[in-house]
Amino acid sequence: MKAIVQDRYGPPETLKLAYVDAPAPAADEVLVRVEAAALNAYDWHAMRGDPRMARLSMGRSGPRARIRGRDFAGRVEAVGPDVRRVRPGDAVFGDLGDANSAFAEYVCAPAALVAPKPANLTPQQAAALPLAGVTALMGLCDVGQVEPGHRVLVNGASGGVGTLAVQLAKALGATVTAVCSTRNIDLARSLGADHVVDYTRDDFTHDAGRHDVVLDLVGNRSLTALRRALTPTGTLVLSGGGVYRGGSLIGPVWLLARGRLLAPFVRHRIVTLTTAPSRQHLDTLRAYAETGRLTPVIDRTYPLHKVPQAIRYLEGEHARAKVVITM
Repeated sequence: MKAIVQDRYGPPETLKLAYVDAPAPAADEVLVRVEAAALNAYDWHAMRGDPRMARLSMGRSGPRARIRGRDFAGRVEAVGPDVRRVRPGDAVFGDLGDANSAFAEYVCAPAALVAPKPANLTPQQAAALPLAGVTALMGLCDVGQVEPGHRVLVNGASGGVGTLAVQLAKALGATVTAVCSTRNIDLARSLGADHVVDYTRDDFTHDAGRHDVVLDLVGNRSLTALRRALTPTGTLVLSGGGVYRGGSLIGPVWLLARGRLLAPFVRHRIVTLTTAPSRQHLDTLRAYAETGRLTPVIDRTYPLHKVPQAIRYLEGEHARAKVVITM
């Protein structure tokens, strides 16, 4: 089969289209013929082995997982003997987690990490949903505990997670403030944002009022500034950030670590978001999508052999919402 492989950390040019053996499903796995896969910031961080501290788990001299990509949608070709809920021919979507390997014609995935594709979404839209959608869902529901009437601010509202978070917050009954650049104001409004802050002109930590939940997807403000945007008992959800441009030792971990250290000493809830793919979260996202309350936004699509160009585009911070690979 054709796949995008990588043997050493580095820029997009280290990614190569190659022919490799197709995988065979283990007892609890499903073999999926991939129809679409989605890019995430995770992919270019894994590609570069950045931050360098992450190489302790990803591989010190080069990535242990040769094939990049974790979000996918496609058709089940075969299932392992222990799989009961998925059958050949099913249209599914899922997140491979740290195992990677979605930028290929076939993937093997644990049955517990795939779910039926939302019936009203294309394979491209479905592939754009898993990691970004689970991040938004966990940040707002599991951690943020958003309820009807809450005021929610999303910093980074035009990104892959942000475009889904704005829609989910509205679906939960919140009043939503979206923070984005000038060129993305119309996009944020089209997603349902009640208020939009153009960060090139205004500072949301001073001018956007107080919020019950602030979902920070960027990591470009200090904890003191972010807390100014909260009500006295509000919740700050920290979810990494991509503003540093690589080559660092710990990347955004410093802000997250400071949040953990400060949390016990302030009235605000400060929570560092960690995500993991699960069938339950994918099923919840499917329900939101099939009722029309959640629609992934796709900026561009690229064929498989142009994954390096796609990652270059995403890495340069030009992308809005999701970039998708088609087979």
